[in-house]
Amino acid sequence: MARYSRSAGKDVKRAMSRRKKGKLKSGKGGKGGTVKSRKQAIAIGLSEARKKGKKVPKRRTARKKKS
Repeated sequence: MARYSRSAGKDVKRAMSRRKKGKLKSGKGGKGGTVKSRKQAIAIGLSEARKKGKKVPKRRTARKKKS
C-alpha cells in the first residue's frame, strides 16, 4: 500500500521546481527567506499537501531524550 498519494507527489515536485527557480520561501507567509536545502523543499511540499488534505503520513515529532 502506498504511503503518499500521486497528487501529494505532484505537490512535492512543484515545491522542488520552485526551489530550483529560487522562488520557494520558508516560514509563515514566505517571510523566512529563500529555501536552499533539498530536504527543506521536500518538507514544504509535503506540508502543503497535508494542508490540502491529501494522503500523506503524519508529521514526525522530535523524540524525547533519555537521561
